[in-house]
Amino acid sequence: MPTAGRASVIVALGSAQTLAWASSYYLLAILAAPIARDLGVRMPTVFAAFSVALLVSAALGPIAGRTIDRLGGRPVLMVASIVFATGLAALGLAQGPATLFLAWALLGVAMGSGLYEAAFATLVRLYGTDARNAITGITLFAGFASTVGWPLTTLLESHVGWRGACFAWAALHVVAGLPLNWSLPRAPSLAQARRPAADATSASTEPVTGQVRAAWLLGVVFAATWFISTAMAAHLPRLLQLSGLTLAAAVGIGALVGPAQVGGRLLELGVLRRFHPLLSARLASLMHPIGAALLLIFGAPVAAVFALVHGAGNGILTIANGTLPLVFFGPDGYGRRQGLLMVPSRIAQALAPWLFGLCLDRWGSDALWLSAALGLAACLALLVLRPPAIASRAS
Repeated sequence: MPTAGRASVIVALGSAQTLAWASSYYLLAILAAPIARDLGVRMPTVFAAFSVALLVSAALGPIAGRTIDRLGGRPVLMVASIVFATGLAALGLAQGPATLFLAWALLGVAMGSGLYEAAFATLVRLYGTDARNAITGITLFAGFASTVGWPLTTLLESHVGWRGACFAWAALHVVAGLPLNWSLPRAPSLAQARRPAADATSASTEPVTGQVRAAWLLGVVFAATWFISTAMAAHLPRLLQLSGLTLAAAVGIGALVGPAQVGGRLLELGVLRRFHPLLSARLASLMHPIGAALLLIFGAPVAAVFALVHGAGNGILTIANGTLPLVFFGPDGYGRRQGLLMVPSRIAQALAPWLFGLCLDRWGSDALWLSAALGLAACLALLVLRPPAIASRAS
């Protein structure tokens, strides 16, 4: 596909992903408290509903990936936009625990078929082994999801309440998200996608046992890093408050995560793209532990440093979620395989808001020792991994 055409795909898909992440994954960091207060439930109940959404998305991910492998991403992402709008409208209409959980279950359907895994599979379906730069490109846009989402949700909640904020995000999926996903090109036929040249460079020469080992290690890496990412997305403003900041300062510093993610991804696009994605992932997996250690030792004065270091590492690791499966296993069946690899991650994500919230209740900011340990475990798993024989050609 011509460069100009590819650029338009990256802009459209990246913008749609920014909307999808801001209105789902990053929503409860701002709205959990008013939702709990208005519905008469405890905060853990609200985050339990979010966990249900993540479990639903885990179950749906392989199905959505297999559908993208067969039909391409355009129809799947368009349906996801409609389900996002429906789920957010249902959330705005919730009157108690039952309707709260139902709304988040609907949002889980949208998340399982409309977030990064689906977007990455869409790009691999379009570009095959040449998708690495495109994957980086859409994450550059969506890296601003928290930067846009947290202040905008805060503004909406203060003016029209949490229900009005949900309705506004639902409307944006209809008037912006759906047209953006509709503008994506149709995927080539499977016969075209499986060109002989692509097959020659994407078939791993690793034995089956080596591929299984790589899949298990990648599953561990993705689960650990997504636990960290979800815990920070759900609790970062509170964590920073427990470290000594005011709410306004915590929200402001938390908004630095988005630009830091983009900065990390620019580094990946510019410098690190010359190296194997494993190197990027190994370096990135150390950044949250380093930032956590600094915040634990020095406290509030280095909160901005923590947000920037965590954000940069998280930004690069998001790209690794898309590129590592591609270079280890190739593009054939990428969507289904990506969905399966992300099942442990979605389960970890489902536990993260509840478990890390309990850790904050018990230990305060010292809960960072848990997330730092998980980051080190991910780094160790990445150090054990060795590039497959086709890595240099596929990346």
